[in-house]
Amino acid sequence: MLQLDPQTTALILIDLQNGIVARNVAPHTGADVVKRASELATRFRSAGAPVVLVNVAFAKDFADAVRVPVDSPIAIPPGGFPDDFSELADGLAMPSDIRVTKHNWGAFYGTDLDVQLRRRGINTIVLGGIATNIGVESTARQAWERNYAIVLAEDITASFSAEMHNFAVEMIFPRISRVTEAADIELGGQ
Repeated sequence: MLQLDPQTTALILIDLQNGIVARNVAPHTGADVVKRASELATRFRSAGAPVVLVNVAFAKDFADAVRVPVDSPIAIPPGGFPDDFSELADGLAMPSDIRVTKHNWGAFYGTDLDVQLRRRGINTIVLGGIATNIGVESTARQAWERNYAIVLAEDITASFSAEMHNFAVEMIFPRISRVTEAADIELGGQ
């Protein structure tokens, strides 16, 4: 068990939104990730710890999207993403949650996430979401660079293949965080 202080710890869930959780992901399904993330969020709320829900969204014309030359650009469907692409998965959000919309992989750059956390006295974050090696890892790297202690809840993350997920969990996250399961996270004062 990993004991965390609810006064200084926040749960941050990355891109658990309709257009992403519906995709084929591994090693955990999108539905399983959302279910376990919702259960952990309920425990955080009960302990008085902040829950931050991050989604990714773009203008209809993608004018706010990153535009640099890359070998494998993200495919934008003709006509853009469906209208509900950026809406959080059903039942995930509660009125007390902090909402952050990002326009790139990491949740810190170009958002007020750091201000939201620091003003609440947060120095530890628990991360989950989809995709492990994209939005979750980018956010973890940015948090680590800002001196946050990070906990990855492995079973509330998934990627577009088990190999992508496993590489991040086995090779990257142990160097910048602690890795555990959602059920093994305890919040003091519960």
